[in-house]
Amino acid sequence: MDLSEFTNDQSKNVVLVSGVPLSTKSEPCMLGIDEAGRGPVLGPMVYGAAYCPISQLDLLKAKGVADSKTLTEEKRENLFSLIDEASDMMGWILDILSPNFISNSMLKRSKYNLNALSHDSAIGLIKKALELGVNIAEVYVDTVGPPEKYQAKLAALFPEIKITVAKKADSVYPIVSAASICAKVARDNAIKGWKFSEGEKFQDIEYGSGYPNDPLTKKFLANNIDPVFGFPQFVRFSWSTAEKILENSAAKVEWEEVEDEGTPKKKTQNLLKFMNPDATKKNAPKSHYFFTQRNLFHTAEL
Repeated sequence: MDLSEFTNDQSKNVVLVSGVPLSTKSEPCMLGIDEAGRGPVLGPMVYGAAYCPISQLDLLKAKGVADSKTLTEEKRENLFSLIDEASDMMGWILDILSPNFISNSMLKRSKYNLNALSHDSAIGLIKKALELGVNIAEVYVDTVGPPEKYQAKLAALFPEIKITVAKKADSVYPIVSAASICAKVARDNAIKGWKFSEGEKFQDIEYGSGYPNDPLTKKFLANNIDPVFGFPQFVRFSWSTAEKILENSAAKVEWEEVEDEGTPKKKTQNLLKFMNPDATKKNAPKSHYFFTQRNLFHTAEL
């Protein structure tokens, strides 16, 4: 699994696809969808899809696929290798959602909650498989929210496909188990290979599993908060765990209301007063990575 497209820019979402077996274009296929990393406060969430001809169900079962949460990391890696090597009968698609995207989506003015985000990712995976020419006849999805409503939503979008949305689908339908393994392996490797754009000081810090109740994750969040810029992009700012730390430890910000026309303007201080006249001197503090990444510098003249 080559994650270089994501690791090169971890602030953006990436869709990865395997080769498409010829048999999946000619034979009726089943497609399963599951996610990994919905709950953690750290790292990306990955939605995975796996597909194969319906006639190959017994061969898929023979590979021993199971819900990724019940497997060891080594077992998941081995099973993913078997799935990936079965390129004559199976294919997969991964939608890697960056923590930056998740935060921005959930915190924007028009709310875009995690359920809506998850639904849209699953819909995108089905559309992508169809674009690739996969002859999808059946789709099996692990539910997000009430399964009946979710199933009705997907059935309305894809009326020619048999849609099944069920709780614990990853432990019931082997094709969903395969999707679960693909998604979990991708997320695990993305977490291991995370490159902190905020500086090398983060590279050797332990951050645990990323789940809010993990002591190492809690310690990472508590010890690596900037009072102005918050956390590294590795963190989902929209999670309550992160929000509470920001409320308690970050600098307080008050936004002034925009004055109506005709209202006397308040006296404001000259912006230049806040600029450090010694900023260009050698002993000036190093610029924050927020500015250096964007090539922003103090100006001597306006």
